[in-house]
Amino acid sequence: MTQTLFSELIDGIKSDKIIPCIGTVALQGSVHKETGAPIPADSDSLILAMNNGEPMAKALMYEFSRAAMNQELKHGRDYVNNFLTECYGKEVWTNTDIHQWLAHIKPKYMIDINRDRLLQDNYKGMPHNLIVGISRIKAVANRFKIFNYDGNAYHEIEQEMVDLSLPTLFKPMGAVIPEPYYVASDADYVDYLTELRGGFGVPKCIKEYRKGKQYLFIGMHFSHDTERMVLGEMIYDAADPIKGWILLKEPTRKEKRFCERMGIEIVDADLDDLLKAANWPITKKSY
Repeated sequence: MTQTLFSELIDGIKSDKIIPCIGTVALQGSVHKETGAPIPADSDSLILAMNNGEPMAKALMYEFSRAAMNQELKHGRDYVNNFLTECYGKEVWTNTDIHQWLAHIKPKYMIDINRDRLLQDNYKGMPHNLIVGISRIKAVANRFKIFNYDGNAYHEIEQEMVDLSLPTLFKPMGAVIPEPYYVASDADYVDYLTELRGGFGVPKCIKEYRKGKQYLFIGMHFSHDTERMVLGEMIYDAADPIKGWILLKEPTRKEKRFCERMGIEIVDADLDDLLKAANWPITKKSY
C-alpha cells in the first residue's frame, strides 16, 4: 500500500498536482566540508549554534524564535540576522540526496521553510523564480520579495513579472541569497503572520496557482507553533478534504491533532523511504 501511495505522490509532484514542502529534517546528512560538523537545522541545533554551543534557559530552548527574540533584545536585531548569514551564507555545507532529487525532477512550485542555500545551489544554471519571506520592513505592505534567476544571477522583479512556466521556490522563513532576509524572532513572526493572514504574504500569482493543490510535507515536523501557523496559511485554498500528506514516523499527539484538523494524512515513512520509492540512490542516511 505504501509503495502505491509513494508512486501516486511522486507522480503527483511531477504532474504539478502536489506541491512538495521541505522542512528541517531535509538538511540532516549535510555536514561542513572541512570540519564534518552537521549543519544547524532544527530548532535546538540553531539555538546552540547561536549561543556558542551552550544551551539556553529551558523556556528559551522551547523554540528558536523565542531564543532569537531573547538575543535580539540583548544585542539588537542585526545580531540574529548576522548569525544566520554567517551560518548559511558560504558554500561550506555538503549536498543532500533529497535536495538533489528535487532539483532533478524540477517541481513547478516548492516550499522550503529552511533558511539555507542548498536548494538554490542545486538550481544553479537553471532559470527559476525565488520568493523570500520578509518581516518588519517599513513603507511596504507585502511581506515578500521576488527574484528571477536567469541562469547566472538573481534579479529582483515585481510580482506581475513572475513567469510561472519556470520552477518557483518559496522560502517563507527567509533566505541567505541573493540578499539576506529572515523571519526568525518572535517579533518577526508576529509581523509576518499578521500580514500573511491579511493576504500580503503571498504573491497574487501564487494565490491563484495554489487553488485546489495538495501538498507533500517532506522532512517536516509540526511540533513548533511557528511552523504550524505559517504552513497553515501557506496551504490556504488547498484541495478538500485531503489537503496533503506528511512523511512522519512516531508523530506526537500535537502533530496528530494538527494534521487531523488541517486534513493532512500521516504516512508512517521518512524521506529516505520516498527516495527509495523514486529509485534515487541514497548516499547519506538522513536519519
